[in-house]
Amino acid sequence: GYSYKHINKDGSSDCRYSDNPSVPLVEMAQLSESRFGLTFWISRADDAMQFCHNYESLYSLQLKNPKEDKSAPFNSSKTVKRPETTIKKPSAEEHHTKSSAQQLSGLVGLNSVKKEFETINNFARIQSLRASQGMKCSPVSYHCVFTGNPGTGKTTAARILADIFKENGVLQKGHLIETDRAGLVAEYVGQTAIKTNNIIDSALDGVLFIDEAYTLISGSKNDFGNEAIATLLKRMEDDRDRLVVVLAGYSDEMKQFISSNPGLESRFTRYIDFPDYTEDELYEIFSTMINSQGYKIDVLVEEAVKLLIHQRYINKDDNFGNARFVRNIFESIMMNQANRLSTQKDITSHDLQLINDMDVVPLFK
Repeated sequence: GYSYKHINKDGSSDCRYSDNPSVPLVEMAQLSESRFGLTFWISRADDAMQFCHNYESLYSLQLKNPKEDKSAPFNSSKTVKRPETTIKKPSAEEHHTKSSAQQLSGLVGLNSVKKEFETINNFARIQSLRASQGMKCSPVSYHCVFTGNPGTGKTTAARILADIFKENGVLQKGHLIETDRAGLVAEYVGQTAIKTNNIIDSALDGVLFIDEAYTLISGSKNDFGNEAIATLLKRMEDDRDRLVVVLAGYSDEMKQFISSNPGLESRFTRYIDFPDYTEDELYEIFSTMINSQGYKIDVLVEEAVKLLIHQRYINKDDNFGNARFVRNIFESIMMNQANRLSTQKDITSHDLQLINDMDVVPLFK
């Protein structure tokens, strides 16, 4: 995710600074092996967690055989091939094995967004058919403004939108390039246009997704955000057949941002609002995460998580993270499970899969 360079105690942007760029937040994992006294910092936290699960599972299998050396996780005298523990991430090709329609139907909630995307898909498909038969195609702008709170699926939806355009021949590559103010605006005179052009070049024949786009205008006369906007507008005209731009951010801020510049207002006429998830949808997202990672929970854990979601939901504010909040719950539960299992001597595959109420209780503190 992202935060701001200058923040208030509650984590919100400090408005006293006119130039307050967003900066990336990187989650890392500390991976420790007490038997060997090894500790590593892993930049991909999910991979580190999965590695721990696989490693401990193999170790527990070794402990079940009394003839094997229990002083080490793996017995070097064994003749069987050691299982691979490397986690395989889906490649770009594997990602595209699912059609845009399948990806869209797999999203939790977002019914109004799905209808908008279906309309875009239908229009692009018909225009493609007309072109294939030598008919004239109506010029149309596919640029979009995604409005809504954090964690409502805007980035995921942008990836699906890119696939829609590729499938219908609107864009040749259909890839997604994500950026924000920090990726477009430089600190010194004359560098912003170069920086912005480089990002746009990488997005040609695909979709350029600009998150928190309203931060490009800070209100300061010396701010270079206006230069980035001017460069973007020019390239949108010059490369109108090779580029689709999606701007994203809070609803009110985005409307003010678009209306502040006639060039933006004329090019961005399609607004798609991403509503907050309901409590039931948030739990459905949690359930999807549990199932996709091969965990198992009982009714007690299910009700405890629903209560956690309910407590946060009824007290939500503008900083409520929606799906990000659910992911934080999920990751915290995994960490608690790891701490609990680390005190056990014999860890079975069932133990590695099971999440119990003791993994959830600490989240209520």
